[in-house]
Amino acid sequence: MESPPSHNTLQVNKKVEDFTDLVTWKTARILRANVYRMCREFPKNETFELSSQMRRAAVSVTANLAEGYGRFSYQENMQFCRQSRGSVYELRDHLTTALDAGYITLDQLQGVR
Repeated sequence: MESPPSHNTLQVNKKVEDFTDLVTWKTARILRANVYRMCREFPKNETFELSSQMRRAAVSVTANLAEGYGRFSYQENMQFCRQSRGSVYELRDHLTTALDAGYITLDQLQGVR
Protein backbone atom coordinates (compact mmCIF):
# COMPACT_ATOMS: atom_id res chain seq x y z
CA MET A 1 0.00 0.00 0.00
CA GLU A 2 1.28 3.43 -0.88
CA SER A 3 1.94 6.14 1.67
CA PRO A 4 -0.73 8.76 2.35
CA PRO A 5 -0.86 11.57 -0.22
CA SER A 6 -0.05 15.11 0.78
CA HIS A 7 -2.63 17.88 0.43
CA ASN A 8 -0.72 19.08 -2.64
CA THR A 9 -1.18 15.79 -4.50
CA LEU A 10 -4.92 15.23 -4.05
CA GLN A 11 -6.62 14.82 -7.42
CA VAL A 12 -10.09 16.34 -7.53
CA ASN A 13 -11.31 15.65 -11.08
CA LYS A 14 -10.49 11.94 -11.26
CA LYS A 15 -13.36 9.52 -11.89
CA VAL A 16 -14.42 7.77 -8.68
CA GLU A 17 -14.12 4.02 -9.15
CA ASP A 18 -13.35 3.09 -5.54
CA PHE A 19 -13.64 4.70 -2.12
CA THR A 20 -9.88 5.36 -2.26
CA ASP A 21 -10.60 7.79 -5.11
CA LEU A 22 -12.75 10.01 -2.88
CA VAL A 23 -11.01 13.27 -2.01
CA THR A 24 -12.71 13.16 1.39
CA TRP A 25 -11.27 9.72 2.12
CA LYS A 26 -7.80 10.83 0.95
CA THR A 27 -7.96 13.88 3.21
CA ALA A 28 -9.11 11.73 6.13
CA ARG A 29 -6.23 9.34 5.44
CA ILE A 30 -3.78 12.22 5.83
CA LEU A 31 -5.52 13.22 9.07
CA ARG A 32 -5.29 9.64 10.33
CA ALA A 33 -1.56 9.45 9.54
CA ASN A 34 -0.97 12.77 11.32
CA VAL A 35 -2.88 11.61 14.39
CA TYR A 36 -0.89 8.37 14.56
CA ARG A 37 2.38 10.32 14.28
CA MET A 38 1.27 12.77 16.96
CA CYS A 39 0.18 10.02 19.37
CA ARG A 40 3.63 8.40 19.24
CA GLU A 41 4.91 11.40 21.21
CA PHE A 42 2.32 11.14 24.00
CA PRO A 43 3.37 9.94 27.45
CA LYS A 44 3.33 6.15 27.81
CA ASN A 45 0.54 6.34 30.38
CA GLU A 46 -1.75 7.65 27.60
CA THR A 47 -1.15 4.66 25.32
CA PHE A 48 -4.41 2.99 26.28
CA GLU A 49 -6.30 6.16 27.16
CA LEU A 50 -6.39 9.38 25.11
CA SER A 51 -3.97 8.14 22.48
CA SER A 52 -6.08 5.04 21.87
CA GLN A 53 -9.28 7.09 21.66
CA MET A 54 -7.70 9.47 19.15
CA ARG A 55 -6.40 6.68 16.95
CA ARG A 56 -9.75 4.87 16.98
CA ALA A 57 -11.64 8.06 16.10
CA ALA A 58 -9.22 8.76 13.22
CA VAL A 59 -9.60 5.21 11.91
CA SER A 60 -13.37 5.49 12.23
CA VAL A 61 -13.41 8.49 9.89
CA THR A 62 -11.85 6.61 6.98
CA ALA A 63 -13.52 3.28 7.79
CA ASN A 64 -17.03 4.76 7.79
CA LEU A 65 -16.40 6.55 4.49
CA ALA A 66 -15.23 3.25 3.00
CA GLU A 67 -18.15 1.27 4.40
CA GLY A 68 -20.67 3.86 3.27
CA TYR A 69 -19.23 3.75 -0.23
CA GLY A 70 -19.81 0.01 -0.28
CA ARG A 71 -23.50 0.29 0.65
CA PHE A 72 -26.19 -0.11 -1.97
CA SER A 73 -28.45 2.80 -1.15
CA TYR A 74 -27.89 6.51 -0.91
CA GLN A 75 -29.51 6.61 2.54
CA GLU A 76 -27.16 3.95 3.90
CA ASN A 77 -24.18 5.75 2.42
CA MET A 78 -25.29 9.02 4.03
CA GLN A 79 -25.66 7.36 7.44
CA PHE A 80 -22.04 6.21 7.32
CA CYS A 81 -20.96 9.67 6.16
CA ARG A 82 -22.75 11.10 9.21
CA GLN A 83 -20.95 8.63 11.47
CA SER A 84 -17.66 9.64 9.88
CA ARG A 85 -18.47 13.29 10.52
CA GLY A 86 -19.26 12.47 14.13
CA SER A 87 -15.86 10.83 14.48
CA VAL A 88 -14.21 13.99 13.13
CA TYR A 89 -15.89 16.01 15.86
CA GLU A 90 -14.93 13.42 18.48
CA LEU A 91 -11.34 13.68 17.29
CA ARG A 92 -11.46 17.48 17.50
CA ASP A 93 -12.45 17.20 21.14
CA HIS A 94 -9.66 14.69 21.83
CA LEU A 95 -7.16 17.05 20.18
CA THR A 96 -8.37 19.85 22.44
CA THR A 97 -7.88 17.56 25.43
CA ALA A 98 -4.33 16.78 24.24
CA LEU A 99 -3.67 20.51 23.92
CA ASP A 100 -5.03 21.21 27.41
CA ALA A 101 -2.90 18.39 28.86
CA GLY A 102 0.22 19.82 27.22
CA TYR A 103 0.77 16.80 24.96
CA ILE A 104 0.59 18.90 21.79
CA THR A 105 1.18 22.54 20.95
CA LEU A 106 -1.27 24.95 19.38
CA ASP A 107 0.81 24.80 16.18
CA GLN A 108 0.45 21.01 16.12
CA LEU A 109 -3.30 21.31 16.68
CA GLN A 110 -3.66 23.79 13.84
CA GLY A 111 -1.42 21.71 11.60
CA VAL A 112 -3.46 18.53 11.97
CA ARG A 113 -6.65 20.12 10.69
